[in-house]
Amino acid sequence: MKYKRFLFVFLIFLAAGCAPFLPGFETPTVNVTSFRVLPGQEAVPTFEIGLHIINPNRTDLKLEGISYTVELEGHKILSGVSNKLPVIEAYGEGDVRLQVQPDLFSTINLFTDLLSQPREKFRFDLTAYLDVGVWMPRIKVHKEGFFALPENHH
Repeated sequence: MKYKRFLFVFLIFLAAGCAPFLPGFETPTVNVTSFRVLPGQEAVPTFEIGLHIINPNRTDLKLEGISYTVELEGHKILSGVSNKLPVIEAYGEGDVRLQVQPDLFSTINLFTDLLSQPREKFRFDLTAYLDVGVWMPRIKVHKEGFFALPENHH
């Protein structure tokens, strides 16, 4: 009798942990809400990438981690990971802000290209993978766009 009770409780916990496998699980929507250079006096700028995540499911979305890369004008400048992510409640939304500094050698290559062809707007290509748990495939986000450097106000 105790064995059956244990098995029943174990199956309930297992089912709760495998909520994404339930029929009707929908892939969350991820939108890039910002991609900008943070103002500052550092020699190497800090970039902020903003993501907005929409969970259309009846269970909370517990994000385990995120990995990302960013190319600027075709140069792989930014890459990183984070495990400091919010739980997105069932039928809820949440924001993630990533701050990262560029790779020095890739940045030098980018500046070399910019010296030969100056511009005010820069093309970016962001690829990110959200990890929602071991049993689910990672959610891929790919966005392209343009941004401008902030003007210095003296």
